[in-house]
Amino acid sequence: MAMFQITTKHRKHVNGLLIEPGMTVQVVTQSMSNPVITNGGQPVVEAFMRMYGIDIKKAGCLNMADLEVVQIR
Repeated sequence: MAMFQITTKHRKHVNGLLIEPGMTVQVVTQSMSNPVITNGGQPVVEAFMRMYGIDIKKAGCLNMADLEVVQIR
């Protein structure tokens, strides 16, 4: 199992959603692969929905240009 910390890099106001820089979630995965690009980023989408109530995918921010991914363990 691996744990990743995903943080937004930029401020965006898209589709009625406000994304602020520094919004951070943690995701635990079965694989060591980047959770943003694995399985359509679904664990990341669910984590942002749980923590902030926003759909990061609908906001167009589910990509490596807008998110910083750090493996914690």
